Amino acid sequence: MKDGIESKIKEIIDENFDVTDINYVPDIDNSRLTFGNKGLRFYAATLYIDMRGSTSVLNNHNRKTVAKLHKAYFHTIVTIAKSLDGQVRSFNGDGMLVFFEGNSTVSINKAVKAAMKMKYMLASSDSKVKKKMEKYTSINFGIGIDFGKIICTKVGISGSNNRDLVWVGHPVNKSVKIGDNLHNVIGISSMVYNNLSNETKYHIKKEKHWFTGELCEDKVNMWEEDTFNYNGNEESYYETTYHWSVD
Repeated sequence: MKDGIESKIKEIIDENFDVTDINYVPDIDNSRLTFGNKGLRFYAATLYIDMRGSTSVLNNHNRKTVAKLHKAYFHTIVTIAKSLDGQVRSFNGDGMLVFFEGNSTVSINKAVKAAMKMKYMLASSDSKVKKKMEKYTSINFGIGIDFGKIICTKVGISGSNNRDLVWVGHPVNKSVKIGDNLHNVIGISSMVYNNLSNETKYHIKKEKHWFTGELCEDKVNMWEEDTFNYNGNEESYYETTYHWSVD
């Protein structure tokens, strides 16, 4: 076994790593992904969502109840993500990665809209999902979003339960970093903020003019700037408590 591991690691470290550019989000059964030094690279907006306080939930409820809460939580996230062309990957404990493929503002705004709809279903007082889950506990979560190039590569060894995909790139790391410290709040990188459309950036308030009585529109920026530490540097990000209603 020792010789086999050492031989494989020498092959991995010493040989070139071949990357192919694609325009879709790969999955575990993609034939272009092997255990060799190969990777697939694509542009995407990356949405990371993570449940807060899951250890406390486990301490306060039996495992069957916790399983039901997780099923309800993930079902909500996956359904909303897929409705906006999000590709769900990497269920990891209480966290999930969703990729919105494409090198355009369209994918960025779909990711932000999905996040705002997730917030509505999981945290809005109008949501029946929130009310039903609160039979046991309130759900606390954080969402982070970034955009850019991502490399996907297959890791492990052959066999259905011995392999997985690894997602490498700043969009993944940065979305996780932004989302990790938020509580029922959505955070986005400055890259995402600078590519928001009017509908995901502004809340339109319609009010009658105090003097003329005419109906006027006032644009309110839904996002507030803050900073976080990434790679030893202070970077701007933007957060919101707004949500997007789900009909």
